Amino acid sequence: MPARELQEQLNTLREQLEQNPPLTEAEREDLHVLMQQIEAEIELETKTQDSSLSDGVNLAVERFELEHPAIAGTLRNIVLTLGNIGI
Repeated sequence: MPARELQEQLNTLREQLEQNPPLTEAEREDLHVLMQQIEAEIELETKTQDSSLSDGVNLAVERFELEHPAIAGTLRNIVLTLGNIGI
């Protein structure tokens, strides 16, 4: 089930953040906001198209790609999963 995959990827991202990578407070807060939005979508199990969520995650991928490739990789997986579940 894609929603379960998405939750697992969020858990991976949470674990990565717990390792305290060198992120600014703004970067850390932006990731937490994205994670909350994704969790809300999972809870609602909404099948509607919400491109703003995917766009936000894509922007985060671009932002973290160079300095934090592991976080960017996890975010890319989240984008793919969101697409698979129709979000």
